[in-house]
Amino acid sequence: MPKAVAFHLQKGGVGKTTISCTLACQSAIRGAKTLIIDCDPQGNASSWFLHSSPSYELADVLQGKCYAKDAIVPIDQVEGLYILPTFGIGGTLKLYSETKLYDEPFVILDLVSELKSEFEHIVLDLSPGLGRLERSCLIASDEIVTPMVPEVFSLDGLEIFIEELSKLKKNMHSTVRHSKIIINSFDERIRQHRDIYAAAESSGRFTCYKIPVEPLFRKAQEAGKVPQLYKVRGRGMKVATIDAIKKLDEDIWR
Repeated sequence: MPKAVAFHLQKGGVGKTTISCTLACQSAIRGAKTLIIDCDPQGNASSWFLHSSPSYELADVLQGKCYAKDAIVPIDQVEGLYILPTFGIGGTLKLYSETKLYDEPFVILDLVSELKSEFEHIVLDLSPGLGRLERSCLIASDEIVTPMVPEVFSLDGLEIFIEELSKLKKNMHSTVRHSKIIINSFDERIRQHRDIYAAAESSGRFTCYKIPVEPLFRKAQEAGKVPQLYKVRGRGMKVATIDAIKKLDEDIWR
């Protein structure tokens, strides 16, 4: 059954794009036809995988200037992996979210519903914040997965996000699930990291996952490569990172 997942926390710098795109790559590597929708006006996911500006982007689809199929671009490194890009051309997605989206709160939900006939797995990569654009993306998803870093302030951000999401679900009559947390850049040797993970897990509301510190993520982004396939001096991702990504891929799409 097709599924759409958004990776979000309103706090920046937690690795949303890194995690969401890496998991989209893993989904396609495993054989599922997978689409990344770049819902971030900065277009970081698009800049990661595409090396030239496409003819159309997400904002053009939302404004009815083209069909979704005209804007979707294959990511050639992995068979079955595609992206509906945002390149921030003139800030069109940001402008759309600030003007027309107020009158069309379900436009992304409608788009995702349409794309489910073509793709098994859809990943929405969001920008930090919780404005109209992010809210529209959240209610368009079947599940929200929250990445965070092992810092005290991230727990505060999580509590705020949980409260805001509860209000959003009530106001928009949404049944989107939110039961998974990913602690990114986790280092087992650091006591604070262990304490943050334990605090998140002890809430009883979430299944918690850990992704270790992984320098190759940044290097793969700089090179414009899929991290699972990229190597530096013959070395790829850590075994612990690979295992964590595979486990997340299995659980998220189950």
